[in-house]
Amino acid sequence: MNTEEKYELLENEEEEVTVIEKVRDFFAKIGRRNLIIIGAVLLVGVAICLNWVLFANPSDGGYDYNDGSNAADGNVDSSNASEVLAYFASTQVSRDRARDEALAVLQNVVDSTDADTAEKNQALEDISTIAANIEAEANIEAMVMAKGFEQCVAIINDGLCTIVVMSEGLLPAQLAQINEIVFEQTGIKPVNVKYIEKN
Repeated sequence: MNTEEKYELLENEEEEVTVIEKVRDFFAKIGRRNLIIIGAVLLVGVAICLNWVLFANPSDGGYDYNDGSNAADGNVDSSNASEVLAYFASTQVSRDRARDEALAVLQNVVDSTDADTAEKNQALEDISTIAANIEAEANIEAMVMAKGFEQCVAIINDGLCTIVVMSEGLLPAQLAQINEIVFEQTGIKPVNVKYIEKN
């Protein structure tokens, strides 16, 4: 081995040592805790990517990006069913949002220093009424669905009750059952119950 080769070998070894020292310094600056956090984030990211790649292929039974609205594929029935289910979900969300807004306004009245005692008492009474209505609606929905209806949303407001049911035509016996449930839970008479059928 001549001197030039020895000199090159020594330079390469020095470069390797310098690179190793730089890597050590880099990891020392980052710290063990930060390395663990970075590793955990990378693992979560890889898991999400793998989940997406492995399960997002519709031909393999993964996620179906078709919302069922393509009639050419024969998905008319599933499209209608998903639209009906979406209708019931949006009705419940709208009802709950309106209730939350009303409760927030009433709670502001109760918490307000400007409101007098009568206003605060009325707000507390209204909050209590809304809470009772929420409980009655949940009971009505559960009991109506127990009678064989797939979906039901009950909306109680000012002594009136609106029942939205998944049905292709309510029979008199079904109306009587629902009226009985509503009366037992709320005391609202059948004349004040409105029905909306969705199919």
